[in-house]
Amino acid sequence: MAQKVHPKAFRLHLTKDWESRGFYGKQYPQYLEEDGRIRKTLTKELNQASLENIQIERAGDQLKIILRTARPGLVIGRGGKRVEELKKKIEKELREPKKVFLQIEEVRDAWTSAELTGQWIAQQLEKRVSYRRVMTQALEKAASARGIEGVRIQLAGRLNGQEIARREKLQRGKMPRQTLRAKIDYAQEEAFCTYGVIGIKVWLYKGEEFD
Repeated sequence: MAQKVHPKAFRLHLTKDWESRGFYGKQYPQYLEEDGRIRKTLTKELNQASLENIQIERAGDQLKIILRTARPGLVIGRGGKRVEELKKKIEKELREPKKVFLQIEEVRDAWTSAELTGQWIAQQLEKRVSYRRVMTQALEKAASARGIEGVRIQLAGRLNGQEIARREKLQRGKMPRQTLRAKIDYAQEEAFCTYGVIGIKVWLYKGEEFD
């Protein structure tokens, strides 16, 4: 059985960067725990906002959080009210008082994001749509998106409620998973169905990156 390496961890400092950045020093365990609580809180609060990822930057007494989402209006709220509510909830998760800044970035095309594609697949499966139909639709939409050169989708579990769990995958285009300079967006999601949990994996190949 071959070793499996996370596509993002495989490419750190080459084509990918850490999602938590800054000088942590001797407070590394404390800040790492805080980062986990912040991500958990924001994911729970923004579960309907098509949140792609959360990046955290620390500098002195400042904490900057970058939210990439396909629905920025839900994050900002009317007159920025939602942002202020989120700031207060984040401040409650911090052991030391810090100035919290929220930066919202819009994902213009959800099909160029592996995370958002995986979320859509999970939502459709939870609505009891046939897994083959969902996989085919997601593959076609992602493959036709601008800048996408290859798509791979894999589902695992009791597909359509069958007694024996199995794995199904579809792929279109190139997918050089062992090439370090390849820009591969990867995401894992779970669909909580009445007959069990379906695991979802999505790979999007966006060409090669050269210095």
